[in-house]
Amino acid sequence: MRTRVSLGRFLRRFARHRLALASALLLVILAGAALAAPLIEAQLGLDPTAVSLLDRFGPPSFGHPLGTDELGRDVLVRLLYGGRVSLFVGVAAALASAVIGTGIGLLAGYYGGRLDDLLMRVTDGLIALPLLPLLIVLGAIDLTRLGIPPEVAGSEDASLIRIVVLVALFGWTTVARLVRGATLSARRRDYVLAAVAMGADSRRIMLTHILPNVAAPAVVATTLTVGNVILLESVLSFLGLGIQPPLPSWGNMLTNAQEQVGSAPMLAVWPGLLIFLTVIAVNLLGDGLQDALDPRTSGKR
Repeated sequence: MRTRVSLGRFLRRFARHRLALASALLLVILAGAALAAPLIEAQLGLDPTAVSLLDRFGPPSFGHPLGTDELGRDVLVRLLYGGRVSLFVGVAAALASAVIGTGIGLLAGYYGGRLDDLLMRVTDGLIALPLLPLLIVLGAIDLTRLGIPPEVAGSEDASLIRIVVLVALFGWTTVARLVRGATLSARRRDYVLAAVAMGADSRRIMLTHILPNVAAPAVVATTLTVGNVILLESVLSFLGLGIQPPLPSWGNMLTNAQEQVGSAPMLAVWPGLLIFLTVIAVNLLGDGLQDALDPRTSGKR
């Protein structure tokens, strides 16, 4: 018997999870505000990169709703643009990790044998590595020494792509193990055995019959990965190895505010609060998705 959850049943079960609904709404608001950053910037007539030393540490006002920072830049607009960066890094890296992990988990679980042993030993080896110190070391590598032109290595997009690639290369292990376990179970189901008996090739069986039925753990793990990536980006940016100024992110805004915590604590409170709320909301959303997608809970709610 297949374990797919119909859209209607999924929505009904997800709607019963109040915290997940509230978290999803909060994430939509944050993402919408970040996407609307250029419109808000134009409406307020502000430039988030313009330095005005005469307006340093300005209090909240009509022109600057959250005040200004140590260089006289508007805090609100920089938070919105920082949200675009932090949310993009979190979602892009999580999706890239999910694609890699799902592919490896499907291959290992379906074919088994030596291929399974090889892929799982590689997975175990990566799990044994301390992720944050590894990212710190790799994040400190000079890209020009790898043959990348200086103008490309020093661009704003380079720091974004670097974090996404590093997290994708080392962050797929959880999804791979979950998908492998679900595939091992799914390949013994009657509908898969029937497809094999009818002569369907392995690719069709994996993509059409197995993948849709093992997607639930991958979706939940990917959702939770978004929060972890945002935290990693914040830590790397705080250490000066992540998103490089003048491109704002919540992490490097915290870095810039650490020396002004005593005199202007709100410069650290706002990005820290947004990081906290986003990570909590993503985790609660993951819990709600797990409850809604897990067929074993169909009779519990």
